[in-house]
Amino acid sequence: MARYAILKSFYASEAWQKFRLVVINERAIRDNGMRCEHCGKYVIKSSELTLHHIIELTPENVHDVNISLNPENILVVHHECHNEIHGRFGYQKEKGVYVVYGPPLAGHEDYVQQHMTRGDLIVDMDRLYAAVSMLPNYDKPDGLLFNVRGIHNMLIDNIKTRYGKWRSAWVIGGYADKRKRERLTDDLGAELIFCDVSREECLARLEVDEDRKHRRDEWRGYIDKWFEQYQP
Repeated sequence: MARYAILKSFYASEAWQKFRLVVINERAIRDNGMRCEHCGKYVIKSSELTLHHIIELTPENVHDVNISLNPENILVVHHECHNEIHGRFGYQKEKGVYVVYGPPLAGHEDYVQQHMTRGDLIVDMDRLYAAVSMLPNYDKPDGLLFNVRGIHNMLIDNIKTRYGKWRSAWVIGGYADKRKRERLTDDLGAELIFCDVSREECLARLEVDEDRKHRRDEWRGYIDKWFEQYQP
């Protein structure tokens, strides 16, 4: 319960109360009236509105003003819309499933991090390797492949059956083979998201990637193999 005490203390602070009024007033001037930025409806009283953090507040980031007191991280919304956004108090959010694919160094993780919300389920072979080996996510010992695939397949089954209380699920991978990619998408009831990056751009990113500077030949091979196998 200490988690909630930290957040409750922040929301009771003078800094937050002043920030809330400033943001609501500034948005009201911009929109010619106080308006919910979720449903678009106008209101008469500011008490009908609350502020929603796009990057959700946690005890770890609540004291980072670039998150907690940053207008760019805020939507002004109805209290009821706020409950709907968070899927609470009777609102049940539909679980979205997304397969994010493309060549190595195409920015799959960056895309997911920009679009996910806290509480989403992320299935990524690189991250799973790192979780069981404590090695960087580009260093994947062959001896762990069987174990990592086992964890990966279990999580994929969880997504198929919608098991768990996750909000949305994101499956990250290369998926160059069209038939396998489409079968996975059908099995999961997922939406495909393609990170459309050229071979030249992937190789250019590799050249400036300090983490992979001692493995560039290896990763050039991965990039070349993906483009040789890719079926649009």
